[in-house]
Amino acid sequence: MKILRSSMLILSLFSYAVIAEESTCYGTTAKGRLENGIELPSSGKNFVGYSDIARLAGRTYVHSQVKKIITSAYKSLETEQPNKVFKYAETGFEDGGQFKPHKTHRNGLSVDFMTPVKDESGQSMHLPTHPLNKFGYNIEFNSKGKYEEYTIDFVALAAHIAALHKEAKAQGVDLWRVIFDPKLQPELFKTSYGPYLKKHIQFSKKRSWVRHDEHYHVDFDIPCKELN
Repeated sequence: MKILRSSMLILSLFSYAVIAEESTCYGTTAKGRLENGIELPSSGKNFVGYSDIARLAGRTYVHSQVKKIITSAYKSLETEQPNKVFKYAETGFEDGGQFKPHKTHRNGLSVDFMTPVKDESGQSMHLPTHPLNKFGYNIEFNSKGKYEEYTIDFVALAAHIAALHKEAKAQGVDLWRVIFDPKLQPELFKTSYGPYLKKHIQFSKKRSWVRHDEHYHVDFDIPCKELN
């Protein structure tokens, strides 16, 4: 009986821990909040966060299911694109809410990712992000996808978006939209992932209030409760 009670206690504590780690989103990405937000890991085998400073400021929290999708996508890319590296950027606060200067990112379902790049030798690199370039957000690529010695790695970018969608669908949810400079989008469709992206991803059709060339914004389609 003691063993049984001990086992039930352990199971109960485990179940409570799992429940406690699950997030609840309210409202929309533009007007919402988040309960039990989860911080993204600072790094992994093929990815890093954009800033330790921003991380300490609490700007890298997401919905728990968004975290699962993101980390699972990176894991799948370790095999699918083993020579590519990735960097995520702004996400949101632990409790959601207003997230300046962004108009969205308020309920844990919005994530910015820094655009994957290659150096002049074709090596996959992380776009530099530091206070002097507003943590990467002040970078501007030209019409050919070049910035200084860096060129946008459209294969890595397309692979990542496809991986996010596949992982979202595997978990019973979806991506709502991807915001990326419309003038650069044609290069994504020229990659081997182009047909998949055209079929499954809703891309922005018009330029938003900021260009979205040095980063791409992804909104996840996960059920949320009404905002009280």
